[in-house]
Amino acid sequence: MTPPPGAPDLAALRPRLPSPLTAVEDERFARHGVRLLLKRDDLIHPELPGNKWRKLAPNLRAAAEAGRHTLLTFGGAYSNHLRATAAAGRLLGLATVGVVRGQELADRPLNPSLARCSADGMRLLFTDRATYRRKTEPAVLSTLLTEAALRPEDVHVVPEGGSNALAAHGCAALGEELRGTADVVAVACGTGGTLAGLAAGLGPGQRALGFPVVGGDFLEGEIRHLQRAAFGAPTGDWHLDGRFTFGGYARTTPALDTFAEDFGARHGLPVERLYVAKMLYGLTALTEEGAFPEGTTVAAVITGAP
Repeated sequence: MTPPPGAPDLAALRPRLPSPLTAVEDERFARHGVRLLLKRDDLIHPELPGNKWRKLAPNLRAAAEAGRHTLLTFGGAYSNHLRATAAAGRLLGLATVGVVRGQELADRPLNPSLARCSADGMRLLFTDRATYRRKTEPAVLSTLLTEAALRPEDVHVVPEGGSNALAAHGCAALGEELRGTADVVAVACGTGGTLAGLAAGLGPGQRALGFPVVGGDFLEGEIRHLQRAAFGAPTGDWHLDGRFTFGGYARTTPALDTFAEDFGARHGLPVERLYVAKMLYGLTALTEEGAFPEGTTVAAVITGAP
């Protein structure tokens, strides 16, 4: 579809699709008769890697078609989603506003992640954590728009992590690219949008396995909600394994760091710590527990780079 006059052309982002799928030799999997594939979504785009491209692209398209020139979204101090949104805004000539969890951060020097957002032109609004938890309420959103001096008709709101029905449809393409290639497809989960779409896009006999990077029991319900919004009902064969959060979002441990360094050295792949390392660690642990029958092919989705 040709974008309306003045709207950004998403082709300018030049994504690499489908992303590469490569087999790797790893004796921790091979000795259990499991074949490991890496789905290199981190190579889709240098600044909008992996699930960030897949979730943002349909939202960017919707904003363009509606003639909205400002993106407003949400995230924590180390949010990859905020960074990707800021980069997309710079590349497409869209204004971006990021609502950041933690009012106390306003009085501190910007960390490297938020500094990158600011350098890409994103306006940062810091809010207290109680307000942030209520960010989806119409009254709170209206207050945020007023604070940013924005008119609702000019703004496309993207949820935290980019996960909404549009994003789930975008991530269904990931599942479609993997049809017939693997028995199990593993992905790290933050807000659940990638798994919601991935599971919907896979073919019969394939299942999706999600590794949450935050604690709590909310994620399963969120994924079902996203699938209902996107596809009309929960769909696909998927489940979560929440044992590998390593203390929660943006947290790591020496054991996880050691694992990530080793995996990267084995396969020439710098391993992102907050999502990808937790997924790969969990996948390796499950294989060593005998969770996958001999002859299983497992694809691990590499959703981002360090």
